[in-house]
This record gives sequence, structure tokens and C-alpha cells, in this order.
Amino acid sequence: MKRNITIAVEARLLRQARVFAARRGTSISAMLAMELQRIVEQEDIYAQSKRRALDYLRAPFHLGGKRIRERDTSHDRKSLR
Repeated sequence: MKRNITIAVEARLLRQARVFAARRGTSISAMLAMELQRIVEQEDIYAQSKRRALDYLRAPFHLGGKRIRERDTSHDRKSLR
């Protein structure tokens, strides 16, 4: 469902926006709606990316090295006796 909004802009900006919209064969309202949609979509993409990155940081990951031996195994002196 579409809803109307009211904004206040300088007269000069309004004139420029009308010319801009006319050159593109659209209305100021349609241009603003498309830009708002683009902003919201980018924000959603950013939020998803941030959530995914934070999930990666929370999850442990293996760096490819060998597992560290237990301390007792490393310091076993039976072989020296």
C-alpha cells in the first residue's frame, strides 16, 4: 500500500529536481521512492553482511597447525630414566 509523504526543500532544489525528473521521463515522487528503496535495500544487505561476519568471528576456526599435545605428554621424563 502506497502512502504519501510531505517534504520541505528549497525552491532552487525543487526546480532542479523537476528538470532532472523530466529529463528521465519520471516524477519527483517516483525518483524519491526509487532512491528510498535503494537505500533500504543497501541497509538490509549491510546488516546481513555484518551479521554473517560477526557469526564468523564467534565461531572457532582451524588455522591448519597440528594439535598441541597435553602438558603431561610433553614433559614425560620416563624415557630419560
